[in-house]
Amino acid sequence: MMPRQTVRILAFGCLIVTSIITASTVAAKSARPNVVIFLADDLGWADVGFHGEEVIETPSIDRLAAEGVQLDRFYATPICSPTRAALMTGRDPMRLGVAYGVIMPWHTNGIHPEELFLPEAFRRAGYQTAMVGKWHLGHAQETYHPNQRGFEYFYGHLHTEVGYFPPFANQGGRDFQRNGKTIDDEGYETFLLGNEGARWIRERDASKPFLLYMPFIAPHTPLEAPDDLLAKYEGMEDDRKPARSEQTDTSRRIAGLMGQDDSRPVYAAVVDAMDQAVGTVLQALDDEGVANDTIVLFFSDNGGAAYATGGADNVPLRGGKGDTFEGGIRVVSVMRYPAKLKAGSINTSIISVMDVLPTLASAAGVPVKSPFKLNGRDLWPALEAGKRQSRSEYLFFASETPIRNRFNITAFNDEWKLIQEINQGLLSADVTTHLFKVNEDPNERNNLASAHPDIVADMSDAIHDWRTLHPVSGIRHELVPPPGWRAPHDWSTFPVPLAQLQDHSAPGMAPSFALPILDYQHGEAGRLIYDCEPYSILGGGLCK
Repeated sequence: MMPRQTVRILAFGCLIVTSIITASTVAAKSARPNVVIFLADDLGWADVGFHGEEVIETPSIDRLAAEGVQLDRFYATPICSPTRAALMTGRDPMRLGVAYGVIMPWHTNGIHPEELFLPEAFRRAGYQTAMVGKWHLGHAQETYHPNQRGFEYFYGHLHTEVGYFPPFANQGGRDFQRNGKTIDDEGYETFLLGNEGARWIRERDASKPFLLYMPFIAPHTPLEAPDDLLAKYEGMEDDRKPARSEQTDTSRRIAGLMGQDDSRPVYAAVVDAMDQAVGTVLQALDDEGVANDTIVLFFSDNGGAAYATGGADNVPLRGGKGDTFEGGIRVVSVMRYPAKLKAGSINTSIISVMDVLPTLASAAGVPVKSPFKLNGRDLWPALEAGKRQSRSEYLFFASETPIRNRFNITAFNDEWKLIQEINQGLLSADVTTHLFKVNEDPNERNNLASAHPDIVADMSDAIHDWRTLHPVSGIRHELVPPPGWRAPHDWSTFPVPLAQLQDHSAPGMAPSFALPILDYQHGEAGRLIYDCEPYSILGGGLCK
């Protein structure tokens, strides 16, 4: 029989061991993954190695595909700002008022400040948050600024097309800042972003999980690259096949007749540089020992710009940027999370950019407390299990870019895809309709519209109802500013400061008692009341 003191010591030791094991188990269960989101700008479906590209070198993106899951049917909107809005909110850009076009420098639009942004949700859950790159979601008021939408740290540009070399500017106004203050960093823009992202990871607070959002301007036009990369791809043959999109293929023919330089070699250099920047950040994750517990998501904001000056290639998919054919919306995408996801696998679920917020929040155990209903789905259970998630409900996308009053609209699910090409005149509208059995015909070669008029009618009605959700003052496509508009010298000084703004959104000109009736009367013209779906005056209410 052991002495009583010995028993006490052993019992105390067991208690300590049990406490350590319990604490370790709790810590393991409560640990949250880091998140890094890379967003390419106009990357072509065929322009990465794991999709068969043999000339343009993309070893870093290919590494993510080899070590993670290819999201084979990931869909973004056909153009820039709507994709970014959907990514940040998990909501339909049509409801947000930014579905048809992008936010131009002369626009005062942004995303409603009451919408919950992805970094806000993660920051509330204890994450440190940073953005490095291109914003393009509003700049007229400080309420739209990245630092007001959940990002503790912002390094980059409010606008698009700021150039790849200094001076980084849009419409002649300087546009490069750190947390609202203009900076003068020198170098090639893509490499600056890669280095800054890696630096932030290394200098972060290692006691907290982190969210890093890195939206590149590459490979968006106008294309520029360092001399060594230009030399690397000099003489690259442009062997792209037709995109089977009227505007895209016509632009290529006109460029050829005008003797313009081929954009394909420069585009290749720009993509190569972006891949190197991705590699710089991945190396930082390796060096910090956090790669295994970090979710890395890479995708493009829309299909590749396959028109004359763009240089991208989406073949065998049809069309490109601005189109709602697959080449405009089905984009390169991979997700790596070594601790949870099977390396080298492929998931064929339809995943939209609206699904990113709920899916990442689910994977990280982050509560999403939005005042508005999310339109995206939580795909994390399917991704983690390596299973395909079916989709019967329609997914909708639209674009009015690049020609005003020419709309490209689509509705699709696992089985059917309807495309409307609408050319709207002052007194008429011509509509070309395409219907594809998209699961059997992903390259959209066999138009079945005439054979299935009932399906076309049903899907057209669904598109009509969806388009009525657009706010009446939402974004429309504009290539030029209002007559006489002038840009600021420095865009960091442009947003109206919070102190100079009222606390609440402006009510508009209509008296409040008349607003519900006026909203109902607007019908297909769009919504006066934000996030409103009209149903019936007789039913006792106007919005649901």
